[in-house]
Amino acid sequence: MSHPHPELGPPPALPEGALRIVALGGLGEIGRNMAVFEYDGRLLIVDCGVLFPDLEQPGVDLILPDFEYIRDRLDDIEAVVLTHGHEDHIGAVPYLLRERRDIPIAGSRLTLALIEAKLTEHRIQPVKREVVEGERHSFGPFDCEFLAVNHSIPDALAVAIRTPAGIVLHTGDFRMDQLPSDGRLTDLGGFARLGAEGVDLLMSDSTNAEVPGFVTSEREIGPVIDEVIRTAENRVIVASFASHIHRVQQVMDSAAKHGRKVALVGRSMVRNMGVARELGYLRVSPNLIVDSRDIEDLPPRDVVLICTGSQGEPMAALSRMANRDHSIRIAEGDTVLLASSLVPGNETAVNKVINGLSRWGARVVHKGNAKVHVSGHAAAGELLYVLNMTRPSNFMPVHGEWRHLRAHAKLAALTGVPEDHIVIAEDGVVVDLVDGRARIVGAVPAGYVYVDGTSVGDITDFALKDRRILGEEGFVSIVIVIDTATGKLAAPPEIHARGSGIDATGFEEVLPQVERALQENAADGVVDIQQARRVVRRTVGRWVSDSYRRRPMIIPVVVEV
Repeated sequence: MSHPHPELGPPPALPEGALRIVALGGLGEIGRNMAVFEYDGRLLIVDCGVLFPDLEQPGVDLILPDFEYIRDRLDDIEAVVLTHGHEDHIGAVPYLLRERRDIPIAGSRLTLALIEAKLTEHRIQPVKREVVEGERHSFGPFDCEFLAVNHSIPDALAVAIRTPAGIVLHTGDFRMDQLPSDGRLTDLGGFARLGAEGVDLLMSDSTNAEVPGFVTSEREIGPVIDEVIRTAENRVIVASFASHIHRVQQVMDSAAKHGRKVALVGRSMVRNMGVARELGYLRVSPNLIVDSRDIEDLPPRDVVLICTGSQGEPMAALSRMANRDHSIRIAEGDTVLLASSLVPGNETAVNKVINGLSRWGARVVHKGNAKVHVSGHAAAGELLYVLNMTRPSNFMPVHGEWRHLRAHAKLAALTGVPEDHIVIAEDGVVVDLVDGRARIVGAVPAGYVYVDGTSVGDITDFALKDRRILGEEGFVSIVIVIDTATGKLAAPPEIHARGSGIDATGFEEVLPQVERALQENAADGVVDIQQARRVVRRTVGRWVSDSYRRRPMIIPVVVEV
């Protein structure tokens, strides 16, 4: 995907005094959040996250935003402002800093600590600029005011960006929990003050725009987790996002209350909780944490493990436990608690993990059968509050799939935002704020960049298509030996197949067809090797399709003599 909107041409030059906004991720998808703001030739980036692959992207580790739009303008970037420390907002920062290492990274204390720990693995020392809610900082022509918002990770921020073109309020991910576990409320007073000043463009989190009402308070989850740990007969294994510090705190508090030891399992879990503990965001009772290698020496009734893998990630700790591919073995009577909601698209993988755990005798507690997680994103009632408080002149829903963006746009219309002032864009669409009006003016490339091992950007959509075919249909290779002088076969063809489901004897039927097709090709005086490959691929492919209704990858191998 190199150009998401062929009907939209490249954007015109930015008018003097106007602000340009280009999302390189996060619109029409949940993940890969990245928005580029341009004013007077300078750039400000808000968030730089990753998207995790689905079943249609086999072998891919991460999906990055496409930096092509800014690659020739890296020196124009004033800063990258990070709203919070979740992977879908910070995960691509190391890859951006590979392009220019001294781009200033602005964020809250915890967010910067998490990104610094991540950058250590990439051997990059960031240029950090710590910000606190209530403060204003200037990055070139961008005057940024930071506001506290409540989310499923501490220290989340919204940012109001002031330029001569107007005020843009970017909420980041937020909710309006009135009884948050850390006592940190969303700054509704700040939102209202900005509304009184005049918000020219509101860019607001759309993830739960289809969900009516208000999200459940985080405090209601604690008693449910406590009951699970209190009544568990053997070990309790809790799977959570490695960044969900609030949830880990609730689990640790309950474990301490019931006399259990806690072990952290998974590299990202150990790293993030170490950072959170060091900065004081995670409070740990003395002697509560033990090394995961020592849990076998403790009675099962005295153990709680906190691990990664709540989304069914194949290489995460919980998936490996379910597959008997981990040093920690699931045993009869263990309780597994999935303390997270499902990210859209992960349902099949999570159900597979639940079935694997159940096979070994574990009791699995998840959102489907207990109230063990609440969303970190505002529901429709909360989104209406923000729209009514800020009274934006223009509105642009962000962070969500198409259905979420459209649902949020309808909410904005209900609050009185004129429909022609509501901009529903997707990745790569260019939006200009000119004279107080936001309009779509063009589009730029904003495709997927795949990370596969150490390879970044080398995997293409065509390569993924080949992987899917190989995984679903297998392959058939045909070895032919051709006399380059005459174009005729110098030896009978040989066929080899893997994963096609076709028995070797079945191919005896097609071999004469291949020989006949090549003879006819040679009789026409054609000795081109590429033509011979096409003839073989077409002949074998048609036969397999007609005989077996299958479409394996056909790989002709031509040996010239």
